[in-house]
Amino acid sequence: MTRGWRLSALASPLTLALVLWFAVEAFAAWVAATELPNLSVATSVEVQARDGRLLRAYTVADGRWRMAVSPDAVDPNFTAMLVAYEDKRFYSHNGVDLRAILRAIVQAARQQRLVSGGSTLTMQVARLLEDSGTGQLKGKLRQARVALALERRLTKAQILQLYYQVAPYGGNLEGVRAASLAYFGKEPKRLTTAQAALLVALPQSPEGRRPDRSPKAAALAREKVLALAVTAGVIQAEQAQAAKREAIPARRQAFPALAPHLADRIVAAAPSTQWHHTTLDAALQIRLQELAAQAVVAHGDRLQVAIVVAEHKSGEMLASVGSAAYRADARLGFVDMTRAVRSPGSTLKPLVYGLAFDEGLAHPETLIEDRAMDFGGYAPQNFDKIFRGEVRIRDALQLSLNLPVVALTDALGPAKLMAGLRRAGVTARVPGGKPGLAVALGGVGVSLEDMVGLYATLARGGVARPLHFTQQSADKDAPGLRVMSAVAAWQVGNILSGVAPPIGTPVNRLAYKTGTSYGHRDAWAIGFDGTHVIGVWMGRADGTPVPGVFGADLAAPLLFQAFARVKRKLDPLPLPPPSTLMVANASLPQPLRKFRPRFGAFAAAGAPKVDFPPDGAEVELMAEGILLRVRGGVGPFTWLADGKPIVVSARGRDQLVKMPGPGFVELSVIDSKGQSAQAKVRLR
Repeated sequence: MTRGWRLSALASPLTLALVLWFAVEAFAAWVAATELPNLSVATSVEVQARDGRLLRAYTVADGRWRMAVSPDAVDPNFTAMLVAYEDKRFYSHNGVDLRAILRAIVQAARQQRLVSGGSTLTMQVARLLEDSGTGQLKGKLRQARVALALERRLTKAQILQLYYQVAPYGGNLEGVRAASLAYFGKEPKRLTTAQAALLVALPQSPEGRRPDRSPKAAALAREKVLALAVTAGVIQAEQAQAAKREAIPARRQAFPALAPHLADRIVAAAPSTQWHHTTLDAALQIRLQELAAQAVVAHGDRLQVAIVVAEHKSGEMLASVGSAAYRADARLGFVDMTRAVRSPGSTLKPLVYGLAFDEGLAHPETLIEDRAMDFGGYAPQNFDKIFRGEVRIRDALQLSLNLPVVALTDALGPAKLMAGLRRAGVTARVPGGKPGLAVALGGVGVSLEDMVGLYATLARGGVARPLHFTQQSADKDAPGLRVMSAVAAWQVGNILSGVAPPIGTPVNRLAYKTGTSYGHRDAWAIGFDGTHVIGVWMGRADGTPVPGVFGADLAAPLLFQAFARVKRKLDPLPLPPPSTLMVANASLPQPLRKFRPRFGAFAAAGAPKVDFPPDGAEVELMAEGILLRVRGGVGPFTWLADGKPIVVSARGRDQLVKMPGPGFVELSVIDSKGQSAQAKVRLR
């Protein structure tokens, strides 16, 4: 009897231990067998500036803002207050806090109502991942099981990270980073004590405590968090008092939308990429977007603007403004005008001169004729319809004269100009497919982005490298493609730096060129200093004319304002290469002293034609008179002004004739065969 009793007494603890062991093992197996929800939470695609600052983000598939964030990217005060408020034993329990559950049961029994909950932060993460509700016992058990499994799979930091990303904050906001950006316009790393406390309180009742809709409820919830944080020793009482006085945000702020057109392009090109790292400068982008918005205010509701800024040495794009505002308005703000194909007007002229310098056709001090010419039926005129006779190449480019650049293009050949554009990375579209001499005056379609790349080539000493706007696409070791010699590029830049700045802007040495397309559809201004290149385009997105628009009047002042927003002082242009020939015209080699166009541009044939002044021109009256010139016909010639003879039987084709005074006059010339020609001009 005694022996049996002893065996029975020994067996009871052993049995109990075995039962407990099997129970623990069964429980562990039950937890291990838990089917976990998807832990890979979809977060917003982001486009970031060169310093990691957010330029633009996109909602996830269901239209929610859910931003990726790591624990070290959140203000430590927020985490400390969160743990103190929601789960003070977070770092010591294994997913379920039994003490908190027992306390909640006892309090509910005593007061006949639910006073406190027993959910841990891990259980809340489980609920949010599965959207399993909060009040049902079955749901609570499921949350507890998932929480236990999560604690076995993840670290505490990883669990916190999930909470940071999926906690609800009202409306379509999920996660602390989305809430911080929407309510405070800042990253959660820089939260104030008051802001951190509010974001701790919101997930318990995200709609009822929304600060933009229920500011009083939000303030009361914030005070509760602050009080508990003081009790837990997270913050001092003085901090809590100061935080209570901080205003509750009255509205949600828009998410950053910097360089929205470019961001769309980047995301469309790599849709599976989560984070796109660009070369853009966020602060500069903000300043230029503000400048663009201001630039169109006084010009009606259809004028549009685009701006591109780059470092020409590296090819890195620093800012890209596709329109005055990214919205569907009369300006068609959703259209990216940095990539729109438009006529560049006179902004292609520097390339023509640079190629001509390299070909030995001209030098900046070479003399060239600015007079009426006929290139096989193509007879261009200057923009102001005034001809200046013999001028230096330098002056021809600075004054943006048309006839000299067409003569140079005729000597080069349009195909060589198009080849130069291709080497510079410019995708040019020629109407009809075959380039003619009109290309030199803007008879081709290009984009602002490509034109900025062309001017970057000039600034870089004639070597072309593609502009790039993502850090992934940068190829810093690429040698580049030479478009023109360093000497020719420097000569062009030196000439452009002598162009007078717009009225009211600082006198400096910015190398720039303006352009106005045919029909006043596009106004351009592109320039560079020793470091940066900036391009400005203004016009209408639909391509319709803008009466009275000129690149020099509209786009040039904006170009100088853009440079002022990049830096206070321009960086100096480089010194000339050692082999640069810097002499006056008289010291040039004989072939370079005067440019002579190909045979036929000035040739006379058939009936006479008033060569100078051409029909429709405005001519300045000089004390010695005005020059009359006839082309074609057979001499001698008779000249008439408004039907009255002023020169009779002139043998030469050039005559210097005094005129009575300013005003409109109809000039006629008659040759020995009775053939005649007329030109109506204005004398001033």
